[in-house]
Formats: sequence, structure tokens, C-alpha cells
Amino acid sequence: MRICLVTDRPDHPLLAEARALLTLRHEVVALDPDTVTDRHPISADVYLLKARTAKALAFAERAERAGARVINSPAATRACQDRVRMAELAWAARLPFPDTRAFASPGRLLAADPRFPLMVKSRHSRRDDLVARVDDRDALRALAREWPDEPIVAQEFVDNGGWDHKLWVVDGRVFAGLRRTALDGPAETKPISPEDLPAGWSALARRVGTAFGLDVYGVDILEVAGVPSIIDVNAFPGMREMRGAPEALAALAVRTGKADMSRVGSVGENKRFIRASRD
Repeated sequence: MRICLVTDRPDHPLLAEARALLTLRHEVVALDPDTVTDRHPISADVYLLKARTAKALAFAERAERAGARVINSPAATRACQDRVRMAELAWAARLPFPDTRAFASPGRLLAADPRFPLMVKSRHSRRDDLVARVDDRDALRALAREWPDEPIVAQEFVDNGGWDHKLWVVDGRVFAGLRRTALDGPAETKPISPEDLPAGWSALARRVGTAFGLDVYGVDILEVAGVPSIIDVNAFPGMREMRGAPEALAALAVRTGKADMSRVGSVGENKRFIRASRD
């Protein structure tokens, strides 16, 4: 079986450890999506879509059209990048998710005379995006000056005492950790046993995967008076130092490839036909 890691960081611990397990019996290659052209061959049976750039998603869509299996699908990955779509999917599945409203810019939110405190986030999730607690109009005016043209969402502020529960799921297997809220700056994650989570939280995390069509994902949950609130869903997170996560990812890749090969007119046959036609 040929497995491709779509990432600009194949040395990431999760991917590197999963790759070491897979290469014992399978061919594993890495593909930097920034180097991909429209003529790049679709030659793998399974693609692990770790990157989320426009080029990576476009390549993953082309791989799907050619008959390859992609984990996670580009459609599911895109849904996690748009915080409005994220809220819509969560509400449709009756998942606990905060009230979320979209605005063209912080200035437009200011003109709407909002109630404080609230969370202001970039509508499109990406590295170094906007995530801030806003307590009054002066703070919102400052954001409007710093991010004048940024499409945003405004969410009700949920006070959880400064701790986020981080849940990660790989093919239904739940991993968990505690981390200081992102508003307090970068912090290490303390791994915890899923058995130590409040009752029903693991099942809640799995429901997220069903609602979003994800196989590898993260869910950020706040607990307020014993009630969970999902505040973020991430496609293919890093899961650093989560014991067992590389093994689960490797097993998912193999199972997905085997299931695909068992079909009549398998992906491998389709790809061989595509390459032969081009030749």
C-alpha cells in the first residue's frame, strides 16, 4: 500500500511516529503541498491531509476526484476553517456550541452595539488569527484599528476558570488533556485519561466527528457549572505527547486503504488507468 502525508512538516512527532510504524510494511511518502502543481500524479492509495492551505486542499480535492481516499476529506477540513460553518454544523447536530454571529469587520460589530464581554475571532481559522476577549467598547475600537478589514465572528463569552479540555479523536479513539485557555498565552497540555473526563464527554467528542465528517480531529470544550460547551473543532491536530495516537493514526490509514482496495474497481486500478491514459 502507498500512503502519502500531505504536509510541510513530515518531522512533526505525530506524523513521524506514525510513519515509522507504517514503513514496516507499506510505502510512505511525504508531499509538501506548496510544491504541488496541477500535473502532480495521484499515485497513493491513501492521503493523510495534515496541511490546510489552499494548495493542500485543492490537491486533496483532485486526489478524491481521481478515486483516492483522503483523511480527512477536504470538505470536512474546510468546514473547520470557517467558524460560521462550524457553528451551523454543530447546531444542526444539536451539539452544545455558543451563540455565534458573523460580521464583516470589528467595526461592523461595534456599530451593532454588542453586549459585553464577548469573544471575537477571525471568521476563517488559521495560524496567528484573531482570538480575543473583549470587555468593552474601547477594547473593541482597538481591535477595529488593528484588524480593520478582518471578517470576524462574535461569540458569547464562557468563563471556565481559565482551563480548556482538549479532546482528540482518531477513528473513534479518544485522547484528552488539560490546557490553560489560549487567552493566557501558549501553555503545555497535561495529558489526562479519557476515563477521568466527565460522563458523556467522550461520546460527545465522537458525535462531533459524525456531524463534521471527520476521522482525525480535535474538540475544545469548556465546562461551566458542569455543562460542556464546544468552542472549537480542528481537523487533524498535532496531538503531541498523546500516547497511542501515532498507533491509532497508522491503523486508520491501513484500514482505510484496505477497505478501499477491496472494492470492485479499486483506487489502485483507477490510478493505474489514469497514469496509463496520460502516458
